[in-house]
Amino acid sequence: MCPSRERLSTMLKLQLSLLAFLFLLVVSLGDASLLRTRRLSPSTEETVETYNKYYSYVELTERLQSLARKYPHIANLSSIGQSVEGRELWAMRITSDPSTDTPGKPKFKYVGNMHGDETVSRQVLVYLVEYLLAKYGEEPRITELVNSTDIYIMPSMNPDGFERSIEGDCSGDNGGRNNARNVDLNRSFPDQYDGTATNPEKIPEVMAVIRWIREKKFVLSGNLHGGTVVASYPFDDSASHQRQGQYSQSADDILFRFLALTYSQNHPVMKTGQPNCPDAMDETFKDGITNGAQWYDVPGGMQDYNYLFGNCLEITVELSCCKYPFASELHKEWNMNRESLLTYMEKIHIGARGYVKDNISGAALTNVSIVVEGIRHNLTTGKYGEYYRLLLPGTYNITAVAPGYAPMTVHGVQVMEGKATELNFTLTPLVTDTAGSITENKNSPSLPLPEHHAIQPQEFRHHNYADMELFLRKYSSEFPSIAHLISIGSSVEGRELYVMVISDSPMVHEHGEPEFKYVANMHGNEVVGRELLLNLIEYLCRNYGTDPEVTELVNNTRIHIMPSMNPDGYEVATEGDVKGYKGRNNSNNFDLNRNFPDQFITITEPRQPETIAVMNWLKSTPFVLSANLHGGSLVVNYPYDDDKDGLNKYSQSPDDKVFQQVSRAYSQENPLMHNGRPCEDLYPSENFKDGITNGASWYNVPGGMQDWNYLNTNCFEVTIELGCVKYPLAKDLPDYWEHNRRALLQFLHQVHTGVKGTVSDSSDGTGIPNATISVAEIDHNITTAHTGDYWRLLTPDEIPFLISISFFLDKVVVVDFRLERLHSDTNGQAPPLSEKELRDLIKDLSLGQGLDELVKSSATENNFRYRPYKELSEFLRGLTLNFPNITLLHSLGQSAEYRTILALEISNKPRESEPSKPKIRFVAGIHGNAPVGTELLLEFAALLCINYGKNPAITRLINETRIFIIPSINPDGRERAVEKQCNSTKGFANINGIDLDTDFFGNSSQRMVKAQPETRAMMDLILDKGYTLSVALDGGFLVVTYPYDKPVQSVENEGTLKYLAGVYASNHPKMHLGVTGCSNNGQSNIPDGVMRAAERKSHMGSMKDFSMDFGHCPEITVYTGCCLFPPADQLATIWAENKKALLSMLVEVHKGVRGVVTDKSGKPVVGAIIVLNGGVRVFTQEGGFFHALLAPGIHNIEAVADGYQEQRQEVVVSNYEAATSIAIVLDMDNNIFGLPREFVVASAAASMTALVVTACIIWCVCAAKSNHQKDGFHRLRQHRDEYDDEIRLASMGSKKSLLAHEFQDESESDEETLYANKI
Repeated sequence: MCPSRERLSTMLKLQLSLLAFLFLLVVSLGDASLLRTRRLSPSTEETVETYNKYYSYVELTERLQSLARKYPHIANLSSIGQSVEGRELWAMRITSDPSTDTPGKPKFKYVGNMHGDETVSRQVLVYLVEYLLAKYGEEPRITELVNSTDIYIMPSMNPDGFERSIEGDCSGDNGGRNNARNVDLNRSFPDQYDGTATNPEKIPEVMAVIRWIREKKFVLSGNLHGGTVVASYPFDDSASHQRQGQYSQSADDILFRFLALTYSQNHPVMKTGQPNCPDAMDETFKDGITNGAQWYDVPGGMQDYNYLFGNCLEITVELSCCKYPFASELHKEWNMNRESLLTYMEKIHIGARGYVKDNISGAALTNVSIVVEGIRHNLTTGKYGEYYRLLLPGTYNITAVAPGYAPMTVHGVQVMEGKATELNFTLTPLVTDTAGSITENKNSPSLPLPEHHAIQPQEFRHHNYADMELFLRKYSSEFPSIAHLISIGSSVEGRELYVMVISDSPMVHEHGEPEFKYVANMHGNEVVGRELLLNLIEYLCRNYGTDPEVTELVNNTRIHIMPSMNPDGYEVATEGDVKGYKGRNNSNNFDLNRNFPDQFITITEPRQPETIAVMNWLKSTPFVLSANLHGGSLVVNYPYDDDKDGLNKYSQSPDDKVFQQVSRAYSQENPLMHNGRPCEDLYPSENFKDGITNGASWYNVPGGMQDWNYLNTNCFEVTIELGCVKYPLAKDLPDYWEHNRRALLQFLHQVHTGVKGTVSDSSDGTGIPNATISVAEIDHNITTAHTGDYWRLLTPDEIPFLISISFFLDKVVVVDFRLERLHSDTNGQAPPLSEKELRDLIKDLSLGQGLDELVKSSATENNFRYRPYKELSEFLRGLTLNFPNITLLHSLGQSAEYRTILALEISNKPRESEPSKPKIRFVAGIHGNAPVGTELLLEFAALLCINYGKNPAITRLINETRIFIIPSINPDGRERAVEKQCNSTKGFANINGIDLDTDFFGNSSQRMVKAQPETRAMMDLILDKGYTLSVALDGGFLVVTYPYDKPVQSVENEGTLKYLAGVYASNHPKMHLGVTGCSNNGQSNIPDGVMRAAERKSHMGSMKDFSMDFGHCPEITVYTGCCLFPPADQLATIWAENKKALLSMLVEVHKGVRGVVTDKSGKPVVGAIIVLNGGVRVFTQEGGFFHALLAPGIHNIEAVADGYQEQRQEVVVSNYEAATSIAIVLDMDNNIFGLPREFVVASAAASMTALVVTACIIWCVCAAKSNHQKDGFHRLRQHRDEYDDEIRLASMGSKKSLLAHEFQDESESDEETLYANKI
């Protein structure tokens, strides 16, 4: 019997839905992966711009990411850093081929929303991004602009402030202007008049932009604001900081006015000069532009920083009277600003442009100064030797100046309207003749040197010990021809007493050349001298060869600079200390300036190690003149410092006139000191005529260093008090440099006053050492140095003198410059290597003596010691401060005792994702009682940074590799461990007693307890980063182990793992011999120094195994020696043993096989599985890139991805060649359920058709029956009276009928009731 019509209809619908679902399922199976990987179409991914809403941070992020995906050939989105609250500072790069740097394209930037509540710029810059991308290829103007310019657009520099702002707030009353720490970002940049006043930790947005500016070397920029309608140009403040009306003119003032007019005259409102803002109706700006300081004074502004420190010309543009207008105004604002934005960008192509290269080698020269005569503002060349000098039409004389090269001037350069004039320079190196003088290549034309402006220090901060140490090592390495770093001893706590020697021959005393010294920070809390001497080191090194005064001083003087004689005291002193004593004394609590032997009284305190070191140093070097830099007043103090009666009265030395002369030489060059009234608020009674004083006349100081110098050596020393505040704030340091830089140089010149000569044997001319030089009427003799030379400081009226041995005099003369070729600045970056250059580099370092030569050429001066956690973290931060362009410090998490676990990233672009480069991880300190690896990795990081830009191989390796160094995973354990304990377990585990190398479990079901915080931090790092290789350092053995630590019968890819371990061992002088010499482990003979980890000590949950199984990265563990915690004096030897092996890992990570996986359209396939030899798997990363290390030999590679056909290739891996690069192109998989797609689809279609036909037939039959029964029902109703009795009787006699009537459903139709009655 057929069901009812309604039920049939419902069933039919279900059948049809099921059939449709089945059909879609079958068809879609073939396209599953395509749907998963296909980029969304523009219609779905990106909504049409409506210009009627503001984008929140999330919406802005999605919008920019969407645009970058839609236009990958001309757009690349990256973050330059994060805000206080962790929001990304997005910058969209728009240019042809945006993933690479192409020479010849100047860099332009727009920055918006610096003040969070000034919001029009944020939206307008998004519209500009959309406009440039959409019109590229359609409008010739836009196409030309994008092809010829490297454009960077940052819509929001202050995303935190924007999120707090309120739409409709025109005056900024509701907050949002400042960042999340309530700091105004446009008052927080280093200022030319006031230095840096803001704590960098409060302004991560500013610090990120500063790094961005310095790295990119932008040429032109616009900073977009709101609150009125005008274009403002530098300078933004003046020295007087007058609130308004003070025109502060830059060297490029006319050019800046032109650039500002370019914007204003293309803006329909701005060009009128009458913004008519409701809150300032009377405010007008002629032609719509204004000088920043004349409008109102803005110290710490971004536009001035760009111009003074960034090679970049920037103006500030105010776009609207209302800071946060309603969104309905946005379309109008875009229309008013569009032409101005485009026209201003086009001005980047005016002026002069070109390249500077070496005339001999043809190599590009970076950081060459481009000097335009008559304009007192220089810029420097970029990493390809390129420069872009914006100039107005006219005739110019342009000079290129570089240390170690003859300058080159081109006269009469014609700059026309429109495109820039091409002007290239080739500089000729200066060469050294046989006499040691510097001469110019005679074939080069004689060129006049333009007026020189010395390079001033750019960064002012307080340097802790680690920071200072890295600073000194950096300059010693960067300027090896004139700077040499030595240590003369150690402090009580083992800190080195560093001295930087600066001279044209810094490592030896040159006959006839006087020795000079500056010593600072003798009292640990008197810190100004420490920072000034670091500034002086930078000044001398940077200006040698270009500044005549500096070059003469360095060539004719051996200058010794000790920034800190009391490094222990400094570490406990406190910034802001005005006249306190905390940190003044050394760690034994002795005042070092009361600790020298005295002529009048006996010093009973024990001689301190710092004092002894300085005394030995002075006895070994024939110093002539010296200054000891202190703080607490403002005066030059000269001997004697005490007198025989112990009274505060004038204590005159025999050379009192000389001391007064050299003291005045300093004080007269200090604009404040010579006034003689230094600290009226603190010490109102102090008054020093001419800014100088006799020491004992001021106050009595027995045991002082200056008197000991004069009485026991040839050296004349004065003590210089540099300021009333002992430990001033860092923001004040630029003022101290400005007040003292001329004085420091002028005092240095005094070493060349008086007379000098040689005492020699008349028979053979041999110099006579220790001959006495006596001056009539001066009761103070000096002696000749080792080769008979001497220097006697005298005033002009003291020249007549007597001498105890015959001699001859010669006068002080100026000698020829001795310039050596100086290497490029470490901030410079070499262009990326070509494929062939990289292969050649890896081959050179893998064969012969290549790696040995690299070890020799990358030597750095070091003094090893064990660093506690505080010093370790300071050292890492010091690396980022001294090498900001190649380092980035990551916080991975915190230990159980809340010490931060730090990771240092080293790369030429540490803030960019570079998936094509291999990543290598160096890890140490998982066991706190084995800290050798920690110290090795810190030194390894320093070696890489210091040699970057100087050692070509190191530079290229860093440029082509992403290096992560995690020196201490278990800092809590390290703090408890004890030195010289070879077998102690103290510190082995973390503070919770857990061996961290048993705590790595990737599967939560394997865990009985929660992971330790140190473990969690490392697991997150391993999982989040696509590493190619990991090297872990441990101690207690001399061997390299490879996975696994857990007991397994066989290890996939064991040949490769063993090979990698063998590479390290083979580059270690002892390890590869296999004879450990360790009596504490019972294993003395290990073949080739390599073993599987489980064979040494089998255990579960190791970091090595986790890296293999979940990070898909091979990890080897290097045990650096038998003793877990050897004495510190063994570290230098252990470093020498491991240096080559560590460098070999940087080479090895570039081998194996690498490549990219794409589909047929060229789209990268991310997440594809690369199967190596049918076992080990790696995955493609961003961009479809992969890199896998393999042992030398022939290997099978399979690429597998959902929805694509498998691809197989065979590769050959060499032990000395760079990785074989392969391109894998995946085709769609046309099989479904193992059958051809066409057959499956056709079969599905046929099946569905048959089912549909069957359903139709069933429906038709049931419909016909339903009609027939319906007719019978109607006839029955017509004769109801006739059948009533019959039906009733029949019903009463039928139990089924009774039941049917009793339980009939109320919803049943008449037909259904009838059918029920008839059953």
